[in-house]
Amino acid sequence: MSAGFVFYKETLTVYIQGELDHHTAKEIRFRIDSEIKRREPRFLELDFSGVTFMDSSGIGLVMGRYKIMSEREGKVVILNPPPPIKKVMMISGIGKLARIINCKEKVIEDGEKIKTEVKKLEACKQGYSKQNENSVSGAVAE
Repeated sequence: MSAGFVFYKETLTVYIQGELDHHTAKEIRFRIDSEIKRREPRFLELDFSGVTFMDSSGIGLVMGRYKIMSEREGKVVILNPPPPIKKVMMISGIGKLARIINCKEKVIEDGEKIKTEVKKLEACKQGYSKQNENSVSGAVAE
């Protein structure tokens, strides 16, 4: 079992690899909690794409991190759980606490956010250009 960490723009992403059971969950919990305390993220993403097995300790790991992030007014997102692990998460109610998505959905969602921001920027620029045209033409007409 291993875990890699990436912190970028208020988001701590944890890449979990291997089996997540009662033997390994304690160490992973400690490492995630240490990073949360050190980095103070607004969002915690737990990437389960490399998890090959998970028992109830994995559910406990997610629920405990949800509690910590909620106390900090943050959010938890579960990324890329393999189908059997996603099924366990949904049955346990984790899906009600944290969004469960795969990276393809995340890329599409991020892409839509970017498109929306670009449209806002373009609309703002157009409004600015029209406002300047009006002030210039108004000044010439007077």
